[in-house]
This record gives sequence, C-alpha cells and structure tokens, in this order.
Amino acid sequence: MSELSGRVALVMGGSRGIGAEIARTLARNGAAVGFTYHSAADQAHGLEEEIRAHGGHALGIQADSADPEAVRAAIETTVARFGRFDILVNNAGVFPSGPLDEVTLEDVDRTLGIHVRGAFVAAQTAARHMTDYGRIINIGSCLAERLPGPGMTLYAMSKSALKGLTKGLARDLGPRGITAVVVDPGPTDTDMNPADGAAADFLRQFIAVGHYGHAQDIAGMVAYLAGPGGRHVSGGTIAVDGGFAA
Repeated sequence: MSELSGRVALVMGGSRGIGAEIARTLARNGAAVGFTYHSAADQAHGLEEEIRAHGGHALGIQADSADPEAVRAAIETTVARFGRFDILVNNAGVFPSGPLDEVTLEDVDRTLGIHVRGAFVAAQTAARHMTDYGRIINIGSCLAERLPGPGMTLYAMSKSALKGLTKGLARDLGPRGITAVVVDPGPTDTDMNPADGAAADFLRQFIAVGHYGHAQDIAGMVAYLAGPGGRHVSGGTIAVDGGFAA
C-alpha cells in the first residue's frame, strides 16, 4: 500500500497500544513516521526496528506531551529528519479516574496539559510546516459522548475539549487545505484496557456490537483520514466505538 508515499507523519504518544498501531499502519501505507514516547524507551526502540525491518522509515522521539517545548521540539525534529510534515496524530494521553472529591488541581493541570494544551501546541507548530496538504487527527474518546458511570469527570472534560479545538482548527486551517478531525475510540483491547480486564464486563454491556475493538480498528480509520479519502472530512468527530455512544 502506498497511499501515503512521500508523506511524513508524527504520532504523539506512539510507542504502545493504539498509538503504536497507528504508527505501524501509517508506515505500511508508505509514510515516514515519527512517534513520541514518554518513558517506554524499550518499546519505542522495538517499534522503530519493527517498522524499519518491514522497509519503512521511523523515528522514536522522547517527549513529555505536557511540556510545550518538548512538543515543539518533537515536530521540529521530525521535519529535520524527514524534510517535511504532513500528518499529525495527537494520541498522547493519561486516564485519571476516581471520586470527584479526590481530584487535585495537579491532576487537572497534568491531564489538560497533555490532552488539550499539548494537542493545541502540536497542531499550532505542525501547521506552520504544512503546505497544501495537511491532516490533524486528534484521538478523543467515546467517554466524551457517554459516561457509563462516575469517576471519570476530568477525563471526559479533557477529551470533550478536543472537539472544540478541532472545530477551530478546521476553520482556521481549512483555507490552506489542512483538515482537522477527532476520532473517538470505544473500549479497545490494549494493555491499558484489556478485553479481559476488571472493568471489561461492565463496559461491554454498553457496546452495541457486544465486543471490544482492536487497535487496528482505530489505526485503519486514522490511515484513511490521513490519506486521499480524508480530503473532505474536517471539523467533526468519527466514532470507532462499536456503538458505545449510540
């Protein structure tokens, strides 16, 4: 597959789970792929080697998405390495949960710093390098549309903010041929949320198709939006959640 041949992508938060599968899929479709990781250096190096072993181009970059300077540096490093910038995937995330009374301002600052400020800074910086082809794909969450229980207020708030950010980006950047879209995963079988985990049975009852998704489901949608098929998709949200929010 070569729909993305000649394109350069950066996946923020791409060393494991959904992010790693997005990086693999973009590379399989022909893109040169940079991806960031916070602390999982071994996984990041393994992903680099895997993509290169299959003939792709990959670059792992250590960066904390809560640090604006690190976010900017990751984009500049990608441009310096591959010579251009076309596709940004904002996937870095944390999952704060627990009773509302126990949420601290430090929790709020950290979560919004990664999910909202980090995504904003990445989009702002990336757009400066995009020409007449650009894709900004923000990975949201089905929990921004439907909360099945308590304890997830901060997470839902932060992921909901991505929708407003994306609408603004679509308006600001559309005249330049740059699109912006949110992809909302539902419960997805990863090491952070395994299909046989403690919360799986509770979550599964809300999924219309009755089973967890796979990281490939999310990655396939991202690759489609990053390619020619995404040229007229901007400003909205696409759910890949098995009907969780239906």
